[in-house]
Amino acid sequence: MIEQDTIRLLRECDAGVKMGIASIDDVMDDVKSDSLRQYLSNCRNEHIELSKEIDTLLENYQDDGKDPNPIAKGMSTMKTSFKMAMDKSDETIADLMTDGCNMGVKSLNKYLNQYEAASEKSKDICKRLINLEEKLAVDIRDYL
Repeated sequence: MIEQDTIRLLRECDAGVKMGIASIDDVMDDVKSDSLRQYLSNCRNEHIELSKEIDTLLENYQDDGKDPNPIAKGMSTMKTSFKMAMDKSDETIADLMTDGCNMGVKSLNKYLNQYEAASEKSKDICKRLINLEEKLAVDIRDYL
Protein backbone atom coordinates (compact mmCIF):
# COMPACT_ATOMS: atom_id res chain seq x y z
CA MET A 1 0.00 0.00 0.00
CA ILE A 2 2.80 2.42 0.90
CA GLU A 3 4.57 1.82 -2.40
CA GLN A 4 1.40 2.18 -4.49
CA ASP A 5 0.35 5.39 -2.73
CA THR A 6 3.89 6.74 -3.07
CA ILE A 7 3.97 6.06 -6.80
CA ARG A 8 0.51 7.54 -7.32
CA LEU A 9 1.36 10.69 -5.35
CA LEU A 10 4.64 11.11 -7.23
CA ARG A 11 2.81 10.69 -10.55
CA GLU A 12 0.37 13.46 -9.63
CA CYS A 13 3.24 15.69 -8.53
CA ASP A 14 4.99 14.91 -11.82
CA ALA A 15 1.91 15.93 -13.81
CA GLY A 16 1.49 19.05 -11.67
CA VAL A 17 5.06 20.21 -12.00
CA LYS A 18 4.95 19.68 -15.78
CA MET A 19 1.71 21.66 -15.98
CA GLY A 20 3.26 24.48 -13.95
CA ILE A 21 6.32 24.69 -16.19
CA ALA A 22 4.20 24.61 -19.35
CA SER A 23 1.89 27.32 -18.02
CA ILE A 24 4.79 29.63 -17.21
CA ASP A 25 6.30 28.94 -20.64
CA ASP A 26 2.96 29.84 -22.27
CA VAL A 27 3.03 33.40 -20.91
CA MET A 28 6.71 34.23 -20.48
CA ASP A 29 7.16 35.90 -23.88
CA ASP A 30 4.37 38.37 -23.10
CA VAL A 31 5.55 39.49 -19.64
CA LYS A 32 6.41 43.17 -19.59
CA SER A 33 7.55 43.75 -16.01
CA ASP A 34 11.06 42.64 -15.12
CA SER A 35 10.01 41.79 -11.58
CA LEU A 36 7.07 39.63 -12.72
CA ARG A 37 9.38 37.91 -15.21
CA GLN A 38 11.79 37.22 -12.33
CA TYR A 39 9.05 35.75 -10.11
CA LEU A 40 7.93 33.46 -12.92
CA SER A 41 11.47 32.50 -13.89
CA ASN A 42 12.42 31.67 -10.29
CA CYS A 43 9.25 29.61 -9.85
CA ARG A 44 9.91 27.78 -13.13
CA ASN A 45 13.46 26.95 -12.04
CA GLU A 46 12.22 25.62 -8.71
CA HIS A 47 9.64 23.50 -10.56
CA ILE A 48 12.43 22.08 -12.71
CA GLU A 49 14.46 21.18 -9.61
CA LEU A 50 11.46 19.43 -8.07
CA SER A 51 10.84 17.66 -11.37
CA LYS A 52 14.35 16.20 -11.22
CA GLU A 53 13.74 14.92 -7.69
CA ILE A 54 10.41 13.41 -8.73
CA ASP A 55 11.97 11.75 -11.79
CA THR A 56 14.72 10.21 -9.65
CA LEU A 57 12.23 8.79 -7.17
CA LEU A 58 9.97 7.47 -9.93
CA GLU A 59 12.95 5.80 -11.60
CA ASN A 60 13.62 3.99 -8.30
CA TYR A 61 10.11 2.52 -8.63
CA GLN A 62 10.60 1.81 -12.38
CA ASP A 63 7.81 4.24 -13.20
CA ASP A 64 7.71 6.70 -16.10
CA GLY A 65 5.65 9.33 -14.29
CA LYS A 66 2.61 11.07 -15.64
CA ASP A 67 1.94 13.83 -18.11
CA PRO A 68 -0.73 16.40 -17.37
CA ASN A 69 -4.26 15.42 -18.32
CA PRO A 70 -4.55 16.31 -22.03
CA ILE A 71 -8.01 17.79 -21.56
CA ALA A 72 -6.89 19.95 -18.63
CA LYS A 73 -3.78 21.02 -20.53
CA GLY A 74 -5.82 21.81 -23.64
CA MET A 75 -8.36 23.82 -21.65
CA SER A 76 -5.56 25.73 -19.93
CA THR A 77 -3.89 26.51 -23.24
CA MET A 78 -7.20 27.64 -24.77
CA LYS A 79 -8.00 29.87 -21.78
CA THR A 80 -4.52 31.40 -21.89
CA SER A 81 -4.68 31.97 -25.64
CA PHE A 82 -8.13 33.53 -25.44
CA LYS A 83 -7.37 35.83 -22.53
CA MET A 84 -4.01 36.87 -23.95
CA ALA A 85 -5.60 37.63 -27.33
CA MET A 86 -8.00 39.98 -25.55
CA ASP A 87 -5.42 41.65 -23.29
CA LYS A 88 -1.67 40.97 -23.24
CA SER A 89 -1.07 42.73 -19.95
CA ASP A 90 0.85 41.66 -16.87
CA GLU A 91 -2.48 41.84 -15.05
CA THR A 92 -3.91 39.16 -17.34
CA ILE A 93 -0.81 37.03 -16.88
CA ALA A 94 -1.00 37.37 -13.09
CA ASP A 95 -4.68 36.46 -13.20
CA LEU A 96 -4.04 33.35 -15.31
CA MET A 97 -1.10 32.27 -13.17
CA THR A 98 -3.03 32.80 -9.93
CA ASP A 99 -5.92 30.68 -11.23
CA GLY A 100 -3.46 27.97 -12.24
CA CYS A 101 -1.69 28.06 -8.88
CA ASN A 102 -4.99 27.82 -7.03
CA MET A 103 -6.09 24.83 -9.11
CA GLY A 104 -2.72 23.17 -8.55
CA VAL A 105 -2.86 23.72 -4.79
CA LYS A 106 -6.38 22.30 -4.65
CA SER A 107 -5.50 19.21 -6.70
CA LEU A 108 -2.25 18.51 -4.89
CA ASN A 109 -3.88 18.81 -1.48
CA LYS A 110 -6.57 16.39 -2.65
CA TYR A 111 -3.94 13.87 -3.72
CA LEU A 112 -1.95 14.39 -0.53
CA ASN A 113 -5.06 13.45 1.45
CA GLN A 114 -6.04 10.63 -0.91
CA TYR A 115 -2.65 8.91 -0.83
CA GLU A 116 -2.09 9.15 2.90
CA ALA A 117 -0.01 5.94 3.00
CA ALA A 118 2.60 7.49 0.67
CA SER A 119 6.18 7.78 1.87
CA GLU A 120 7.19 10.83 3.87
CA LYS A 121 9.66 11.79 1.14
CA SER A 122 6.94 11.87 -1.53
CA LYS A 123 4.62 13.80 0.81
CA ASP A 124 7.42 16.30 1.43
CA ILE A 125 7.87 16.83 -2.31
CA CYS A 126 4.13 17.34 -2.71
CA LYS A 127 4.08 19.87 0.14
CA ARG A 128 7.04 21.71 -1.36
CA LEU A 129 5.24 21.90 -4.69
CA ILE A 130 2.11 23.19 -2.95
CA ASN A 131 4.21 25.82 -1.17
CA LEU A 132 5.77 26.90 -4.48
CA GLU A 133 2.34 27.39 -6.01
CA GLU A 134 1.03 29.27 -2.97
CA LYS A 135 4.11 31.50 -2.86
CA LEU A 136 3.86 32.44 -6.53
CA ALA A 137 0.19 33.35 -6.13
CA VAL A 138 1.09 35.63 -3.22
CA ASP A 139 4.18 37.10 -4.92
CA ILE A 140 2.26 38.19 -8.03
CA ARG A 141 -0.78 39.69 -6.28
CA ASP A 142 0.53 43.21 -6.93
CA TYR A 143 0.06 42.61 -10.65
CA LEU A 144 -3.63 41.71 -10.41
